[in-house]
Amino acid sequence: MTELSSPGVRRARRALTAGRRHDRPDRRHSHNRSRTRTRKATLGLTGRYLTLCLMLVVMLGPIVWQFLTSLKGRGENVYGGVLPSQPTLDNYVRVAESFPLVQYVGNTLIVAALAVTSNCVFAAMGGYALSRAGWRGRRTVFTVLVATLMFPFESVMISMFLTVRSMGLVDTLIGVWLPGAVSVLNLMIMRAAFLAVPKEVEEAAVLDGANEWQRFTRVFVPAAKGALAVVCLTSFMGAWDDFLWPLIVLTNSDHYTLQLGLKSLAGATTVNDQRLIAAGAMAALLPMMALFFALQRYFFRGVGEGALKT
Repeated sequence: MTELSSPGVRRARRALTAGRRHDRPDRRHSHNRSRTRTRKATLGLTGRYLTLCLMLVVMLGPIVWQFLTSLKGRGENVYGGVLPSQPTLDNYVRVAESFPLVQYVGNTLIVAALAVTSNCVFAAMGGYALSRAGWRGRRTVFTVLVATLMFPFESVMISMFLTVRSMGLVDTLIGVWLPGAVSVLNLMIMRAAFLAVPKEVEEAAVLDGANEWQRFTRVFVPAAKGALAVVCLTSFMGAWDDFLWPLIVLTNSDHYTLQLGLKSLAGATTVNDQRLIAAGAMAALLPMMALFFALQRYFFRGVGEGALKT
């Protein structure tokens, strides 16, 4: 008992008790800091979700308004409200009866199919060539191709028209497709995707005896499926939405694409019926939406391909 109540032991106990007292405020401060960080993280997450919701409204608002307008009946006021009081599909039937919708859709599908096929093939081959080392002028060719992106379409459309006319392709669907047979942007996408393929994979294929064409078709193209989906989607959208170039090349209404047909529908509608125009716009939008939802898994994967090495 004497040893336990000695002055040294009592001082040690007081020091230990004082240390514990000093530790308590630190724990309280640590807890407060944790609560502050949690509150800031919650506010930041809420702000991001609010921003995304605002962007969703801004981007999808016009599309939703067009769709709801296309469902309004003839007696309803287009600008009287957003929701149709008596939804009907009669406007889509009237669009099909007002102009040859099926023929215009078929012409557009032909051009879009040609554009998707040529862009996937030529962009993959060109991107592979630009991503491989071992030949002189590779960087110069790539720099020249990138420099062409600075020129707007309006600055070259006259020379393009003269070229197409000299080839006898005016007023043909081939003349509509040919200038968009391959895009420089698609070449860049495929080049970045091929550069992201590890060199060890190519070296293993070489050791297995694969030649250049086998390495391209069996190694690099399967590894760039996501990038090919991006090329497919952008090529289809470009051909489907193109209006100015078909307007320049085509003169016969039998060869019109869907966008020219919608323009003729708006011009032929004497009362400027917004219901018909909205129904035609939705009919033009649905194929792109279907293609995007079908390829969205590959599309988002392809956007990230080449991010590590470009």
